[in-house]
Amino acid sequence: MNPHWPSTSLDPVQRLHTVAAGVPGAAVTERVVAAEFDSVWSTLTDFPGGFTQVQPDMRRVQVLSRDGDRVRLLASSRRGMRALLVGIERPGWCWLQSRFLIIAMAATPHSSGGTRVALTGGVRVPGRARIVPIGVRHEARRSLDALAQLLDNPSS
Repeated sequence: MNPHWPSTSLDPVQRLHTVAAGVPGAAVTERVVAAEFDSVWSTLTDFPGGFTQVQPDMRRVQVLSRDGDRVRLLASSRRGMRALLVGIERPGWCWLQSRFLIIAMAATPHSSGGTRVALTGGVRVPGRARIVPIGVRHEARRSLDALAQLLDNPSS
């Protein structure tokens, strides 16, 4: 390794913007929520619980397996479709995909308090690394609204 070579590091939200830029049709929506990172991240990655309340189309999610940061989920939508989501989940970073879906979430503590959260995802074009760009931002805003509401009223 060359010690004179410039280097940088990205926080998970910056990383999500970078990775999503390589997926045509992907749009990242982000917001600062008034809650501590640990609370936000545990809600987002509580796949059978908080995740289904935050993701507008998820009705049920079952964790099939975990191996380190690798996770396999069986998700059912409110419209009756099912998806085997496979991906990586580590603190502040989660990228899940199936044949027809991509769901990605990132979070990092915000410098002035709260947590910066970013989401992207949507319906994939089968066989291609592309998201159908219809409604992507609207669904992400709904998810962030649901997350903020859930964190404000955890018993709801």
